[in-house]
Amino acid sequence: MSGGEVAGILVAVFWAILVSFLAVVLVRLAQVLKATTKLVADVTDQAVPLLADASTTVRSARTQLDRVDAIASDVQEVTSNASALSSTVASAFGGPLVKVAAFGYGVRKALGKTDEAPQKTTRRTVIVGRTVPAARRRKQKG
Repeated sequence: MSGGEVAGILVAVFWAILVSFLAVVLVRLAQVLKATTKLVADVTDQAVPLLADASTTVRSARTQLDRVDAIASDVQEVTSNASALSSTVASAFGGPLVKVAAFGYGVRKALGKTDEAPQKTTRRTVIVGRTVPAARRRKQKG
């Protein structure tokens, strides 16, 4: 055998090994693509019912929000009515009640005044949780 023939055999063996490795890689790549395709199909099959449930939930939430909006508008109307009623009651009864109270106070003061000297009230001081008359307090200071 000559050197050219040996080199040709080596190149042929190298190409055969290279093609074998490429074939193995392509077979594995085909398996990965099949698994990926199956996974995507399964996800699609499961996602469609989930999207339908989500759509139903969104519709239900919209209905509930419409109800809450109606309730909020009713509460706002009741609040404005209560405010109007309060201002009406205050204007109708507030002025006259103040005048009656002032008149009653004046009558009490007028009837309560006499020519007698006003009674002197004794002041009391609180010391350590007990009450001491004012006269005794003066003795303590002096």
